[in-house]
Amino acid sequence: MCGLVALAFLVPLGISLGERTREEAIADAARRSALVTGTLAVSTEPAVVQRAVEASGEDPATRPVVHGLGGDDTAGRADGAALARAAADRRSVVTDVPGGVLRLDPVVLGDSVAVVEVFVPDAALDEGATGRWLLLGAVAVALVGAAVLVVDRVAARTVDSTRGLVQAALAVGDGDLGVRVEPTGPRELAEAGYAFNRMADRLVAARTDERELVADLSHRLRTPLTVLRLDADGLDSDDTSVGSFTEAELDRRRAIRRIRQAIVTLEGEIDVLINTTRKAVAHEAGPAMCDVSEVVRDRMVFWSALAGDQNRPHRVSGAQLRIPAPVPRAELAAALDAVIGNVFRYTPQGTAFEVAVSRRDGYVAIRIDDAGPGIANPDRALRRGASDQGSTGLGLDIAKRVALQANGSVSIDRARLGGASVVMLLADPEATPRQVSRFGLVGRMARDAREPKAEGRRWPRRRPSDG
Repeated sequence: MCGLVALAFLVPLGISLGERTREEAIADAARRSALVTGTLAVSTEPAVVQRAVEASGEDPATRPVVHGLGGDDTAGRADGAALARAAADRRSVVTDVPGGVLRLDPVVLGDSVAVVEVFVPDAALDEGATGRWLLLGAVAVALVGAAVLVVDRVAARTVDSTRGLVQAALAVGDGDLGVRVEPTGPRELAEAGYAFNRMADRLVAARTDERELVADLSHRLRTPLTVLRLDADGLDSDDTSVGSFTEAELDRRRAIRRIRQAIVTLEGEIDVLINTTRKAVAHEAGPAMCDVSEVVRDRMVFWSALAGDQNRPHRVSGAQLRIPAPVPRAELAAALDAVIGNVFRYTPQGTAFEVAVSRRDGYVAIRIDDAGPGIANPDRALRRGASDQGSTGLGLDIAKRVALQANGSVSIDRARLGGASVVMLLADPEATPRQVSRFGLVGRMARDAREPKAEGRRWPRRRPSDG
């Protein structure tokens, strides 16, 4: 294809060069004829004219021939008709003859007209044509070679771009949604690369939204599940090992036992679902920010309704202003549900609780206090899989994981209401860096970093006058 293009360009060029060679040969004949015609204008003496003819060229075969001076008009190659036409028209005539071309130039001599004939052989017409064609052939070969190299490089880039796009598509098909391509190659392939990257981004967003939806629905189930748990705890005992019971009473107690076991199983499944889904969402979505006050207000809408049913006094403080934290919103909501849910599970109905948000010393604190019996062994309660209440301890583990994700911690202390106080510390992303002091929370945190890692840090106990 490249060779045909080169030939299509060079053949007209070669023909043009051939025509230029013919014109140059005829122009040379016109110059030789001008020597004779100029002499005729001065003198028609045969000797003078003969010297001019001899001076016009060394080759006798191509010397001019003068017709119409009364000499031998048969010496030239022109026929009578061509001579008559040139004399009658009184202008130069170029005519083809065997072996070459004739140029006929008329000269007016008084009442008569003489015609100077100059013969241009084919060899003169084609002089240098072979060399020119060889040069054009060499140029054509060079152009074809250059075109092959250019096409080879373009094809290599196209193949590499196509191969990269295919490999990325196979990786996405195998589940690796983090793969991206560098759009290269021809414009169409580059556009395909950009489209592939946009598709992969949308797939990641769609899967993240799907997992967020699953996790949100899961932790929203905790509220009605907690109601079921509390209602089940309010039922009669399910112990069938002590005492004698009628068949109906045995069936009723066994049914109560099955209900309680089903609720415990469902709670465990929901906790596992939330935990695993949140990990996947956090891994794919990366760092995120949320408004702690907004999350606390939103979750308390759910728990306030249940607190009203159980006559639990409750209060929310410090959640009026925007307080950012470096955790996803859904993660923080799940942690709050886990801790507040423990208050409803392990304290009697009517027990008061409080949720407070504060911000100081480079940290955001979320404190959940209750007026229940408290937690006898806080360190043991913070270890996953251990609890003084007979549960799995997964609720506090979710809260601890979210706090660690925000470069914070979880601690348990005695609340001013008399029960347990669970404090989640989250790093404040808008805090101004300050020099570490030996005193206060920052100094304590710095000292803790140099000491063996503990399960949690203690937030300074709040006096009743604290906000």
